[in-house]
Amino acid sequence: MAIDPRQIVAGVLTVTMFVMLGDMVKRQHFDSPISHHVNHAGSTQSFDDTNDLEKNFAVNSDGQWEEEAATLRPCWSKSILEEPEESKGFVTFSLTNGPEYHVSQVTNAVLVARYLKATLVIPDIRGSEPGDFRNFGDIYDIEKFVSSLKGVVKVVRTPHGELSSENIAVLRIPNRVTEDYIASNIEPVFKTKGNVRLATYFPSVNMKKPRIPESEERNSVGCLAMFGTLKLQSEVQEVVDSMVDRLKTLSRKSGSEFVAIDLRLDMLEQKGCQGSKKCYGPQEIAGFLKKLGIDKNSVVYLTQSRWDSSLDSIKDFFPKTYTKEGIMPMDKKERFLESDSSEYEKVIDFYVCSESDVFVPAISGLFYANVAGKRIGLGKTKIVVPDDSASGSANIGNYLSRYVSKKAHIAYSCYC
Repeated sequence: MAIDPRQIVAGVLTVTMFVMLGDMVKRQHFDSPISHHVNHAGSTQSFDDTNDLEKNFAVNSDGQWEEEAATLRPCWSKSILEEPEESKGFVTFSLTNGPEYHVSQVTNAVLVARYLKATLVIPDIRGSEPGDFRNFGDIYDIEKFVSSLKGVVKVVRTPHGELSSENIAVLRIPNRVTEDYIASNIEPVFKTKGNVRLATYFPSVNMKKPRIPESEERNSVGCLAMFGTLKLQSEVQEVVDSMVDRLKTLSRKSGSEFVAIDLRLDMLEQKGCQGSKKCYGPQEIAGFLKKLGIDKNSVVYLTQSRWDSSLDSIKDFFPKTYTKEGIMPMDKKERFLESDSSEYEKVIDFYVCSESDVFVPAISGLFYANVAGKRIGLGKTKIVVPDDSASGSANIGNYLSRYVSKKAHIAYSCYC
């Protein structure tokens, strides 16, 4: 029986369509946001799509790193802001779940307080366990926080008078809160109660630039709050500096780079990491680094606090692999590594990963997104993410974070 040529063409087109559909599904898996509540500190989302490389800002035509840019300067300015009016109540909140969340929680609180013309109360810091409570000054520089917000919102350490259920409302608000949301959902309650306490949740944990540019004032306030308010207090900063200095010294001696990898075994065991490629284990990361041609003499820092035998697959190929336990000064371990709280460990990881030559997030989510933002401001744009869809390719451009390759991160709205 003769076969109509049109049937052959139709068959080919059908197969092609299914191949393309499969590729789209794979890319969507890495691009779509996943809803998480702030109380779930182990939340993850898919890595950004790094395959679209029409214009790549950090990799040259040969797929090699461009020279890193100099540290960018802030584009935001307090000079355009009107002095805050006499305050009409208090906005209170707590910092929870680690520094990657702190950045967003502070930004929300400052934006709300500015809009309501309210006084912002310096937050406390709460860990994931009951009773895990710290003062803001245990981790962050209070004077920096207050002075950076001068002329933007009034800041006090404690509210005047008692706040109780009768005169304060507890509100759950989304990350990256908008002025429309504040006007519709927060301002009416504030006018009724006189004070509000905010708890930020995260319907999405990506930090991409808004598609519609924000007003100059809103952008300046948001950028200042996100990138200009939080500075480590001196003792914590000294620990971070000593660890970074040691890691960089080791890398210089071996003539290689200092690579920081966010790889925490407890996170890999959580539900968000099971059965999907939002997280990569030690063997996969070792294979990924080898595929990229990372020098085996490179110094590798893992955010895992203490060594585990499952990490041997990385150390077998990269002998200079360390955790906090192996790199932190001995006299600092009792306070910062052996305490009952993990808050110090999270903070140290965040700032060490922000200072490395190369950053590799083995786990997607807000830690990756906000470390990327801090690195962009520092001009440290070597951020590569694992991606199965680029299988076999050793071109660094196929794995460069889209936050950098497309200048898609909100940080590019804040730095020039």
